[in-house]
Amino acid sequence: MGTVAVGMSMSLDGFVTGPHDSRKYPLGEGGEVLHEWLWSKATAADQAVLQEMADGVGAILMGRRSYDFCVGDGGWGDGGPAGDVPCFVLTHKPPAESPDVFTFVTDGVESAIAQAQAVAGDKTVGLHGATAAQQALAVGLLDVIQVHLVPVLLGGGVRLFDLLGADPVNLVRDRVVEAGSGVTHLRYNVVR
Repeated sequence: MGTVAVGMSMSLDGFVTGPHDSRKYPLGEGGEVLHEWLWSKATAADQAVLQEMADGVGAILMGRRSYDFCVGDGGWGDGGPAGDVPCFVLTHKPPAESPDVFTFVTDGVESAIAQAQAVAGDKTVGLHGATAAQQALAVGLLDVIQVHLVPVLLGGGVRLFDLLGADPVNLVRDRVVEAGSGVTHLRYNVVR
């Protein structure tokens, strides 16, 4: 089985969206700054990190909130976050209709990860969204954390590392890439 990894742009104060994220503003108010490096400032180093991530993904796992914010008009259209890569959505209530790339899982994060890994094979299951990452980390199924650290303080929004519980999570730094875009790409392996 491949690894389970999350890769998110994050502000220095720990936010992956600005405040008041919604379907209209999936990155929240002011949260676009977290992805400017992707859209207009990406250097060769940034592109290499992104390409490595994209090449290694065999399935995506996300929460229902991320799905609702990003699928359809104004979002990814009929595809998923990685085009036609199979995408599993954690939910209590699947929608009546959805694009073919999505599978809805109602019996928890462990089941969703197992299903995604079965499809991904030796490739990575990429987690999309803070909640999916937090749930996977809480049950000991997250292997890799990649943070694209953006030099900004947002002051509010959704934090990547909220709701982790009382026990510390030990990490081993695997890589640091400082890019000319100002973003620092950090990769850690989760210690079990």
